[in-house]
Amino acid sequence: MNVAIVGGGTRCLYLLDFIKKDKFNLFRPNVIAVADVKEDAPGLLKAKEMGIPVTNDYNDFFARDDIELIVELVGDLDIYNDILAKKKTYVRAMAHTTALLFWEVDNAYKKANDSEIKLNEIQTIYGVLMNQFMQEEAMIIDKHYRILDINEAMLKKLGLTSEEAIGQYCYKIGHHLDQPCSGENHPCPLNEIYKKNKACTATHTHYDQNNNAIYYAISCYPLTTNAEIIGVIEIMRDITQEIKVEKAHMQQEKLISIGRLSAGIAHEINNPLTTIMTSSMMLQEDLEKDAEMYNELAVITNEAQRCRKIVQSLLDFARQTKPMKKLDDINTIVRESIYLTKKQAEFKDIYVSSNLAEDLPQIHVDKEQLQQIMINLMLNAVEATPPGGSIAFTTAYAPSNEEITIKISDTGMGISPENQEKIFDPFFTTREDGTGLGLSITHSLVEQNGGRIEIDSQPGKGTRFDVILPVGGSRSHDE
Repeated sequence: MNVAIVGGGTRCLYLLDFIKKDKFNLFRPNVIAVADVKEDAPGLLKAKEMGIPVTNDYNDFFARDDIELIVELVGDLDIYNDILAKKKTYVRAMAHTTALLFWEVDNAYKKANDSEIKLNEIQTIYGVLMNQFMQEEAMIIDKHYRILDINEAMLKKLGLTSEEAIGQYCYKIGHHLDQPCSGENHPCPLNEIYKKNKACTATHTHYDQNNNAIYYAISCYPLTTNAEIIGVIEIMRDITQEIKVEKAHMQQEKLISIGRLSAGIAHEINNPLTTIMTSSMMLQEDLEKDAEMYNELAVITNEAQRCRKIVQSLLDFARQTKPMKKLDDINTIVRESIYLTKKQAEFKDIYVSSNLAEDLPQIHVDKEQLQQIMINLMLNAVEATPPGGSIAFTTAYAPSNEEITIKISDTGMGISPENQEKIFDPFFTTREDGTGLGLSITHSLVEQNGGRIEIDSQPGKGTRFDVILPVGGSRSHDE
């Protein structure tokens, strides 16, 4: 296998020596190129000495047709993601931890046949690699889908002990399923390896002990003995945060585009709507209330008013401005927001309570925008909660994360899982009279203040929105 190395530091030097001295069972690596921005990098100098072509720009690799594997040894996730985005489809890529683990595991399996002493030595190395050196989550699975080993990183993510995981079926531990993964959107990597007799990749969704989704990029490599595949090593990289960032970016782009469109449409529609409303109301004044035409004109007036409400929401959505942040007390803003909206809850016989932490530090926020966030979420909770229900506001400070969390919980109808992913999309609504812009505006305002908003809801059991704000947020230029 022709290998190109990105990063000519000490790890590259170690890997070059390792490949030169050792034999490999699974494949035979042949380093054909090394890249590093530093001319005096030890690995780069060693590669020159060995007659291996070197370069200062790893982008040179992507034009070559003879490279089968690119190994990132810089230890920089951005560089690794850049390699994944630019490489040819048939070229494999490994992060530095994955590469070293893979070769050490291969070496371990080879030496295990020599002697029991060497086996113990290798097991020690393997344990260090699996549980200390390696940041990715990994499992070794036999051909019957049973877990032979699992590293501490994955055990911690799943909330299990090694005794609870080893010997269990991988699909049961990772996916809570009763049978192996299947289908185009959820292929089983183990089956793919047995079909193709080579390494494969896939993207899966696992669930932790609280049933929260965790997205993984999975790489699987066959483990062989006497040319027979006896199992696989499955290495998983948590890409949940990357997916969230990507979704947030897409959401922001969508909001910007729709905001521009909304502003133009709203201004064009507003004037003729005003004319329609005024004309229908003037005509009503000349008619008796029991006249048939009077009722027809009332319908026109009411529908025009409803359209104006939608237009006003569009204008509010399009007029989102840069926040004017000042040092303020979160609890005071929450109390004022409750005061402004409590009457709406009382009209529906909904009990509103608050449990506000006393240790909250003051932070830089736009008070008016945060108040609009609270009011939007409160009114949303009132709409979703039946008479006799309750709405609760709580605040908390996490010093370890330097974050303040505002929680708004209700005992309403809840939101289905499929709708939770769309709840912040512009114009998405489950109410007949809704515009679908309230939560979109709320989401955007939270982000403008440097925070994030999360939802936790179960149909029939209520909904909770968490507004999470950084304590160390940027200050207003107007202070």
